[in-house]
Amino acid sequence: MSTTEPAQTCPVHNFNHYQEMPFGEKIKFYDQIRDEAPIVRNEFANGHYIVTGYEDILSVYQNAKVFSSSAVTVFDPNPNFKWIPEMLDGDEHRQWRKQLGPLFSPKVVEGLEDKVRERAVTLISSIKEKGSCDFIQDFALQYPSFIFLELMGLPFEDLETFLHWEDEILHVAAGPEETARRRAAASIAVTEYFRKVIEARRAEPRDDLISKALEFEIDGKPVTQEDMESFCILMFMAGLDTVTATLGMIYHHLASNQDDRQAIVDDPELIPSAIEEIIRAYAIVIPSRKALEDTEIAGCPIKAGEMISLPLNAATRDEAAFDDAKEIQLDRSPNNHIGFGAGPHRCLGSHLARRELRIALEEWHRQIPVYRLRADSAPTEKGGQLGPSGNIFLEWDN
Repeated sequence: MSTTEPAQTCPVHNFNHYQEMPFGEKIKFYDQIRDEAPIVRNEFANGHYIVTGYEDILSVYQNAKVFSSSAVTVFDPNPNFKWIPEMLDGDEHRQWRKQLGPLFSPKVVEGLEDKVRERAVTLISSIKEKGSCDFIQDFALQYPSFIFLELMGLPFEDLETFLHWEDEILHVAAGPEETARRRAAASIAVTEYFRKVIEARRAEPRDDLISKALEFEIDGKPVTQEDMESFCILMFMAGLDTVTATLGMIYHHLASNQDDRQAIVDDPELIPSAIEEIIRAYAIVIPSRKALEDTEIAGCPIKAGEMISLPLNAATRDEAAFDDAKEIQLDRSPNNHIGFGAGPHRCLGSHLARRELRIALEEWHRQIPVYRLRADSAPTEKGGQLGPSGNIFLEWDN
């Protein structure tokens, strides 16, 4: 990592946020550059800008007319694909969100309570007797993936294949060309899989998200086959990734900070607040936007076509927005974090994610209230995610 500072622009770095590294290193980098400047130039990949402060990041998210979601990775400013509805702008995006919103409403999510809780109880019961576990493999991947597969109407026996594709699309830790090649190959495989599923649902609809989305209309016309495939790919990535990564972050923190673990054991009512606080302090997603016109951010000129990286964690750990922002306070209030994003593309599944996380913590601490990191734990970060991506080994006394 090198740093120079041209007088006429902003600090310049060369940082590969997709590189696998020990947990905490990426967070330290984003904390460092936030303290250094409100915006920096990153020469990695195609070159892009990283916005580092809460107010500027929020402003970019809210200004969808200037900062487009049509490109969502700094590797590819001109993608030949679009994940729906994430990579849509304007009225097309609003039409998709209007029809999807009711399917992820608090009322609908509440109706999943019993099924989600049953899955959590069953998994934790199977883990408990072992006295230890590989938390990511044994729980954090299995639990939310089951819920996603239920919602999409997909067979659970295909989970390992899904997880491989998801890792290839979102978490490859390689150079730009290798990353692009592997991501493209996995995306093609996922598309072919869902093409067959969509055909089957057209012939025989079920009570699942794919069947319901086939009834949507955009501009008064049925959703096209291509757009249905793009929608399924986004649901696939969101359903298999974000809750898993957030669970890894939460349990890594609690296993490493026994006072906080004990606090939620003693007072389970603290769990919702604890979830919000850990999401705030360790927000895991690093979205990007593409400038549609010449503009500026924090006094730094941005040309049309430039990519902007907007790490949520840079915003949520900003001392200008949160007192003692780098410290965990499980009962923090108020806590107006943007860990689920902001603006028109704020996370559609936030209600479901919160419920999944709350039930996981309630049931885990009911069955396994006392646990710790095993000595061989060495959590890492890769693929742009800020959360621990593996090697979180927990142990407890039965």
